[in-house]
Amino acid sequence: MKFKTQVITCFGIIYGIYAIFSVYHWTGINNYEQAIKNYIKSYTLLNLSYSIQEGLNEYSKESRELFENPSSELKEQFTKKRDLALQNVNKAIDAHLELDGSKKSKDLVNALKNNIETYSDIEKKKDELLKEGKTEEVNQLYWNQGREVSDTMIELSSQLYAIQDEMTKNKLIQSSGDYTKASNVSKIYIISDYFMGSTLLSWILWNVTRRLNKVSSVMEQVNFNNLEKLPRINMKTKDEIGKIAVSFNEMAEALEVHTRHEKELKTTAEEQSWLKTKVAEFATMYSGIDDLETLGHLFITKLTPTIGANYGLFYIKQRVGDDEILQKIATYAYNHQKLGADHFRLGEGLVGQCALENRMIVLNQVPNNYIKITSGTGMASPSDVLIIPVEYQGEVLSVIELASFKSFSHLEQLLLKEVIRNLGINIQSILRHMQVESLLKESQALTEELQSQSEELQSQQEELRIVNEQIETQYENAEKKTRELENVQSILEEKAKQLTLSSQYKSEFLANMSHELRTPLNSLLILAQMLAENANGNLTPKQVNYADTIFSSGNDLLHLINDILDLSKVEAGKMEITMNEVKLSDVKKFVESQFTPVARKKNIQFNIQLDPTLPTFIHTDTHRLQQILKNLLSNAFKFTNQGTVSLAIRKVEKGMFSKQSSFTHSDIELAFSVKDTGIGIPSENHDIIFDAFKQADGTINRKYGGTGLGLSISQEISRLLGGFIEVESIEGDGSTFTLYLPNNQNLKRSGISLSEAEIATGLLEDSSVVRTTSVVSPLHGEGARKQVHDGKALLEGKKVLVVDDDMRNIFALTTALESYHVEVVFAENGREGIATLQNNSDIDLILMYIMMPEMDGFEAIQFIRQIPEFQSIPIIALTAKAMKYDRNQCIEAGASDYISKPVNLEQLISIMRVWLYR
Repeated sequence: MKFKTQVITCFGIIYGIYAIFSVYHWTGINNYEQAIKNYIKSYTLLNLSYSIQEGLNEYSKESRELFENPSSELKEQFTKKRDLALQNVNKAIDAHLELDGSKKSKDLVNALKNNIETYSDIEKKKDELLKEGKTEEVNQLYWNQGREVSDTMIELSSQLYAIQDEMTKNKLIQSSGDYTKASNVSKIYIISDYFMGSTLLSWILWNVTRRLNKVSSVMEQVNFNNLEKLPRINMKTKDEIGKIAVSFNEMAEALEVHTRHEKELKTTAEEQSWLKTKVAEFATMYSGIDDLETLGHLFITKLTPTIGANYGLFYIKQRVGDDEILQKIATYAYNHQKLGADHFRLGEGLVGQCALENRMIVLNQVPNNYIKITSGTGMASPSDVLIIPVEYQGEVLSVIELASFKSFSHLEQLLLKEVIRNLGINIQSILRHMQVESLLKESQALTEELQSQSEELQSQQEELRIVNEQIETQYENAEKKTRELENVQSILEEKAKQLTLSSQYKSEFLANMSHELRTPLNSLLILAQMLAENANGNLTPKQVNYADTIFSSGNDLLHLINDILDLSKVEAGKMEITMNEVKLSDVKKFVESQFTPVARKKNIQFNIQLDPTLPTFIHTDTHRLQQILKNLLSNAFKFTNQGTVSLAIRKVEKGMFSKQSSFTHSDIELAFSVKDTGIGIPSENHDIIFDAFKQADGTINRKYGGTGLGLSISQEISRLLGGFIEVESIEGDGSTFTLYLPNNQNLKRSGISLSEAEIATGLLEDSSVVRTTSVVSPLHGEGARKQVHDGKALLEGKKVLVVDDDMRNIFALTTALESYHVEVVFAENGREGIATLQNNSDIDLILMYIMMPEMDGFEAIQFIRQIPEFQSIPIIALTAKAMKYDRNQCIEAGASDYISKPVNLEQLISIMRVWLYR
């Protein structure tokens, strides 16, 4: 048992007894307190019983006095005393009932209360009789009833007092007995506690002292001068002293191990010191030695006695003819015995085998007929022979053989290995030195020979110097040309930057001009189209013709703007090409639908021919192909007044374009030839017709109008498609324009391009070109009114917000939309548009113009989309920007759809119906 456990147990017993006594004493105190409370209660009840008894006596006495019919003054005095006594009795009875809960006491108190009430009734009846002067009846009432009740009350109060007195005495006796019992228990506890505590403490002190003396006696036996063997404490207890004994035993063992280890380290250190000293002696021995025999004699003479050997041989590897042998060059204690050999080949004998395997060989228990080691006193055979190779970088250079009368120790073998390692380096150094001397001799011979050749070289060097000067002159000229080229390159780079900036300014100028031209053109075309439709039928045919002319002229102006923009896109590198699968039959249908009405109007024959060997589909840009064919056919019909216009689509023979283009013969596969019988083109103008703004007839009074952009744009687009356009024409005999295209089957569509997205939105600028030929004359009369009525039926009652900074556009759009019974509200910039929208929560659709002051359309759309109640309201963006890069910005800003100016009313109404009835 641990000392701590013993102490805790001892004091635990003492404190346990103390705790038991404390609990007992605490319980006794509580009992004393309760007994005192009970005694006080009993004493209080005894006093109350006495008060009841005294009060009843006073009450009975004053009542008897009143029965004597005293004077008025005495009567009043007796009455007050009687009533006061009765009140005191009742209070005492009530207090007694609250304190005493015993059944016997309660029965007595209740009986007493009943008698008091009965006596009170008698008193009331007596008072009434006295008021009536019936003295005789009063006396009879007292003696017949009153006295008996009074005696009963006195008897009951005496019994109650006797009960309380007896209870008080019993409680006093019980308290005295409890006190005596508690006093005896306390005396017993004190005596037993002191006895047990002193016994346990004495036992603990004896036990601890005895074992400590045992531990100290063992510790005194320790000899600090000899720590290799220390005494041990034999103690098996698991207490603190037992742990001290275990710790001492572990410390003694650790000291013994440490002492042995320290002794071993000391021996090792001494050996290492001796080893390093000897290695240093051998290392300093080699200075000044420049031949192998001197090295061998000096080494074997010093090594043999150093490691305790008695005989030594030194072999060096030498080349004899084609063989390598180990030749003996130095000895120690050599006695010229005819045993062994002076040289060995590799693998011959133990010496040759040691060199071949490059490892040390140790022989123990050498036989007696081996070599004899002699001295002046005798000879004897060695007991051990050691053969060790000397190597440098894996090559054996020498072998050392040693013999001794005793075994070679590990330290001696270790020294031998260290010395041998340095010996190999020195042997190699001497060999190199000998080789250098040999080469030096050869070099001297060669130097004499070179001197004779040096004179010849000097003459050659003079010639080389002259050539070198010429080369340096050429090099300086080349550097001068390089600097000139660098200057030219910097000038060209600056010009390129200026051209890039100029192209950017040109693009921005065209974009802004498009905005300025399309904005008024928008309102002009909308209002002209509304007048041409004559939906209300209130215009004369002549006025409708005027409106048609205005609408047609506006479209012509729009075509001119589109041509200029297409040219600008090509020059700026912003025209996109989207390769897709095109059905040639669809191309034929497109051309027929576009130009058959034109042919009929001009009374010209129009033919379309497709080669039967053509594939069903080709891979190219549908929209750009249609644009080129429209330009070529439009020119053909424009310059042909009679005869025939034809379109022929055929396959191209391979190998016919090696000179005309940069494409290989395998690239071009299809030819689209547009042939007419028109006026033709002079041969000298064949090259200029593809230049922008140039025509064959460029005079002011020319017969045929046009800007001269169609062929230029078509040629550029054809190059983007991988082809080109050729012309064959004779003046007065018509022309043939041929579009050559590859079939780009390996090009796959990677996504929807910007131009394709615009076409999918609703046929923007380019669709107006088509509309020129097919909708030149708008509907009139009943047809127009029916179409407008159908549109009104769908848009009637809708509310639209128009946001535009140009009142002309607002007026035109408002007039057009109100004709469809659409309620229109407008704002002149983005901020006003947002405020108007927030004040009109019933707006169904927003027409938002992009380019506005203060807050443009992009910012306004983004702000509207952040308002929760307007996140899903349709917003159609309107823009007149020239370059087609606004659509993605509009959609990213939150617009539902996109349409460019000038706005086509039919297209706008169609898009509005789509978004209002999604």
